[in-house]
Amino acid sequence: MTEPLLSVRDLRVEFPTRRGTLTALDGVSFDIMPGEVLGMVGESGAGKSLTGAAIIGLLEPPGRIAGGEIRLRGERIDILSPDAMRRIRGKRIGMVFQDPLTSLNPLYTIARQLTETIRTHLPLSEADARQRAIALLDRVGIPAAARRIDDYPHHFSGGMRQRVVIALALCAEPELVIADEPTTALDVSVQAQIIDLIKEICAERGAAVMLITHDMGVIAETADRVAVLYAGRLAEIGKVKDVILDARHPYTKGLMGSIPTLTQESDRLVQIPGAMPRLSAIPQGCAFNPRCPEVFARCFVERPEPVKIESGRQVSCWIEEWKVGHG
Repeated sequence: MTEPLLSVRDLRVEFPTRRGTLTALDGVSFDIMPGEVLGMVGESGAGKSLTGAAIIGLLEPPGRIAGGEIRLRGERIDILSPDAMRRIRGKRIGMVFQDPLTSLNPLYTIARQLTETIRTHLPLSEADARQRAIALLDRVGIPAAARRIDDYPHHFSGGMRQRVVIALALCAEPELVIADEPTTALDVSVQAQIIDLIKEICAERGAAVMLITHDMGVIAETADRVAVLYAGRLAEIGKVKDVILDARHPYTKGLMGSIPTLTQESDRLVQIPGAMPRLSAIPQGCAFNPRCPEVFARCFVERPEPVKIESGRQVSCWIEEWKVGHG
């Protein structure tokens, strides 16, 4: 059995405030294998982007990792110094941020930003780094890359800027790419191209991808497995096909029911009542209990832990635990 490229165990992220400590991630565990695309979905505020930020050591102060561990090829990286983490970030872990405008410096040419990143992580001369940067831009689909490399970010469209950001994330040949909503602000046709590009490049080089999104269509098209987060906790994780066709957690069922299909005959989509709880008001027991159509007494008192069901899936739900125990 191949070892996981990334292993996250019982990750807990806290934000100390004047009114007490808020827990934003609470016991999140998952693995990503080499060459695998793991999708991470959930509503805004579920903790998806926070998970990515914790992995690469870019939590916004006063946020901190308060428990658990993160391992990259067996090496713990959550306890490294900021300098040691900086060497891993970019070199071994690449990051594609949601908004390319915040990822690119508007004052520097694309050439400068790419070559500086390449030379930070690879022992190349200025000329060799420039050639590598041009090849990367060409690889991610920037037309006339040799000429466009000296342009500034504002000279590019949104889709082209996102391609530049992907080139930036890949320039040191990382083992893991964390893509945080890489297609959110793009046209549907450009979204498809960006998704194909990420899949293709990672399949070629055996890199693993953690794809953070709220779009189940993107997950269905791209990921091998999917992890569903709710209020900083893992609701369900499993193979994409299994989760989409046979969702087990009531929250996942709601997410799947809210996706329109070409064969849909009803006039209305399924909707999940209510909203994600604030960090200061996460209910006791199962965090989903105020919105759950299948809630019963135990859900208000005890928090369910992930229980293994068939084909390597895990679900954090008392109903599924009961089924496993009485199967």
